[in-house]
Amino acid sequence: MLDHYQIQLTRMLESEQYGEAKNLLRFLLQCRGEDERHYEEWGSLLTWLEMAFPGSEGTGTPSSADEEEGESEESFREQLLNPPEQDEAYIKQVLYIMEHHPMIDQQILALERAAYIHSPEVDQVMLDWLTGSGGKTIHPVVQFKALQCLKKREISGSVMLDRMGEKVELDIEATPLALDDFPQPVIRILERVEAVTEADDPTLPHFARELWKESLQFLYGTSAYQWMQREDDETVDSYAAALHLTLLLTVYGSANDDDIREAYGITEPLRFRYEQACRTLRQVAAMQQSTEDDHQP
Repeated sequence: MLDHYQIQLTRMLESEQYGEAKNLLRFLLQCRGEDERHYEEWGSLLTWLEMAFPGSEGTGTPSSADEEEGESEESFREQLLNPPEQDEAYIKQVLYIMEHHPMIDQQILALERAAYIHSPEVDQVMLDWLTGSGGKTIHPVVQFKALQCLKKREISGSVMLDRMGEKVELDIEATPLALDDFPQPVIRILERVEAVTEADDPTLPHFARELWKESLQFLYGTSAYQWMQREDDETVDSYAAALHLTLLLTVYGSANDDDIREAYGITEPLRFRYEQACRTLRQVAAMQQSTEDDHQP
């Protein structure tokens, strides 16, 4: 459980999600039973973040201070990703990291920088790399981030990609840039889990959202993704139950399958759909774990 929180915190800091990082640190400082050095590290990091990025992260309607902080962080992030000097050496370096760096976090950061590069030649380089890649397999999350980058660069058209073992054709312009951009049935799955988990543990909805966002980056465009867009409640319930199960296994290391199926009304006729959804999310979790293991020093 601690490892999961530490990984989430690292990702938030790497992507400059300082508000969410502060909220997570406050939650971790309230937990008991960990080594004292962890609390000292979390406390020091929280103090630094509050000094560097002051403001509150309360729930509910954002205040003007919250909005100003969000705008300030976004402006700061854009300054980092979009330097005023973009000479040929800079462009080549960004593209080289995008294509060849062994760490996907660095590839994703390069793609975020590439979205701001002014040279039109970048578009074709990205398309050739994404669709060809010289036989090298591109991580599904990196593929998704590349699609987002191309959309931000206002590239249109479709691309054929190998995702999660399937050949899929994707419209670049249809790529979601944020969670709210995904189809409504996909959002309903998350909302269902948030509603069920909130009463048990107020921190679980946050982790459900993060887990679902990560899962969608893997599954976008696949047959499983097409299946979860069905409008019927049975499909929503099946995937919501599978997400809930995966969430508990990820955060706590254990889960009661019978209780989860009861909470979401997974009767025997729905058992096959539910198990298919579980198998899909287990595949994503296994790939995610493999990626995290590769990043361990």
